[in-house]
Amino acid sequence: MTRPRKTPEQLRSHRWYGVKDLRSFGHRSRTAQMGYHRSDYAGKPVIAIINTWSDINSCHSHFKQRVEEVKRGVWQAGGFPVEMPAISLAEPFQKPTTMLYRNLLAMECEELLRSYPADGCVLMGGCDKTTPALVMGAISMDLPAIFMPAGPMLRGDYNGKFLGSGSDTWKYWAELRAGNITEDDWQEVEDGIARSAGHCMTMGTASTMTSAAEVLGLTLPGASSIPAPDSRHAQMATLTGKRIVDMVWEDLKPSDILTAASFDNAVTAVLALGGSTNAIVHLIAMARRAGIDLDLARFDALARETPVIANLRPSGKYLMEDFFYAGGLRGLLVRLADLLDPGQQTVNGRSLGENIEGARVFNDDVILPREQPLLASGGLAVLTGNLAPAGAVIKPAAMEPQLRRHTGPAVVFKDYNDMSARIDSPDLVVTRDSVIVLQSAGPQGAPGMPEWGQLPIPQKLLKEGVRDMVRISDARMSGTSYGACVLHVTPESHVGGPLALVRDGDLIALDVEARRIDMLVDQEELARRQAAWKAPAPKFTRGYGVLYLKHIQQADTGCDFDFLGPEPAVAGGEPEIH
Repeated sequence: MTRPRKTPEQLRSHRWYGVKDLRSFGHRSRTAQMGYHRSDYAGKPVIAIINTWSDINSCHSHFKQRVEEVKRGVWQAGGFPVEMPAISLAEPFQKPTTMLYRNLLAMECEELLRSYPADGCVLMGGCDKTTPALVMGAISMDLPAIFMPAGPMLRGDYNGKFLGSGSDTWKYWAELRAGNITEDDWQEVEDGIARSAGHCMTMGTASTMTSAAEVLGLTLPGASSIPAPDSRHAQMATLTGKRIVDMVWEDLKPSDILTAASFDNAVTAVLALGGSTNAIVHLIAMARRAGIDLDLARFDALARETPVIANLRPSGKYLMEDFFYAGGLRGLLVRLADLLDPGQQTVNGRSLGENIEGARVFNDDVILPREQPLLASGGLAVLTGNLAPAGAVIKPAAMEPQLRRHTGPAVVFKDYNDMSARIDSPDLVVTRDSVIVLQSAGPQGAPGMPEWGQLPIPQKLLKEGVRDMVRISDARMSGTSYGACVLHVTPESHVGGPLALVRDGDLIALDVEARRIDMLVDQEELARRQAAWKAPAPKFTRGYGVLYLKHIQQADTGCDFDFLGPEPAVAGGEPEIH
């Protein structure tokens, strides 16, 4: 679709650089101070490159080089690149969880774009929360924006076996605790599991969300599947820099791309990938920023008709490097074509259908044929019941099938510290039929809703050969995790949700097919427990934490801040900045 092109005087940056007044004199003179001549930027789109690199973020360790490649593309296309560092949410390092800071990065991205002379932006991210955070901020600001995904790292290696980040960590940790491998074996796993730049190479939250961003139309075609060290990733970075300049001239913004249908496309792709349960929280938040009402019921409805055809860990066998060689996301989307709306617009000016035309699958064991899916439907399932009135989620593809319908007595831990102290105690009263429950792990309770949801199996059961049990919490779970884990229980226990009322020995019934999670306790007893419940003391008394606790919403609405919804349209467009 041909779009009318802006003139230089219509650029947002013209208000900083192009007018003849005292303030513009200061902008131009300070730009000269940095070594730029007026011809470098005059009448050209100023491209903000929001870079989430830092020395503590291993997933983005290649971004120092990639930002130079993005800049090269911007210069070549006739733009003026300006790198703007933003907070780096490093999933492996940040405590208690990067989710506590997702909205902070979203706010920072939005305010950087609002307060500086940006005509458009390149969003550089990939490690779990950076993708939704950057996209949320860019949606709210609604300047031309394009996402540059970090790309997955290379396959891990241990004794001739491929290792997948996260998934094999949990696997071999269980074997170590069970006494089946030695400390030397564990050290070899540690040394070989993460051996290049890039984010997790399983279908964890990182690859789930970068894939979702591509299907939403916010990246160049095929961008999310390229491994970080591959030279084609560097080429993609330069092409991304080139494309954003034309997007500015065309005034192609997130609001021109994101629709209810494009979010349906993204959800469908996430389900077919066997993607992370975290995608539910993030996609709901992203959609709400765009004024689109995406809810848990829509995820469940689409899950009932979408097959899981990506044979990727943790649900399947392979890793993202294999996925790229097999045809990548474009290959998978071709096999889903009848479940997608191909007419949705994307950042390159073409439709999703045009972008996947001609894509092929080169390995049917990695990207499975539709008639031979990993799971015919139900890659994710949304549960309700008296334990989760506003919803909870589970990933059926990653659990042992016999646990999809299960009733057992609760073993309750009041918080994470309680669980850590007692889970491996020989005196813990627990059997393989028990249901392990963790309280106070939600948005308010943890705080930040950490990825504690793959609750550990007690050591004495591991030694008996148990590798999966029903586990329930108001926490999230890493997309690289697996098991019969009921997550995102809403309302959370810390605000008085039913999860706070569970006691040791209460029978809990899970029925994935019926989409139910219930505690089998009579209503009078629950009413007595509710009347006796007392709200815990706030987790923070100063700083950002106070803001967080005051405004954070629950998981079913995306855990965004209540004041960051879409603004009403303002006549005349963006207010003038002086």
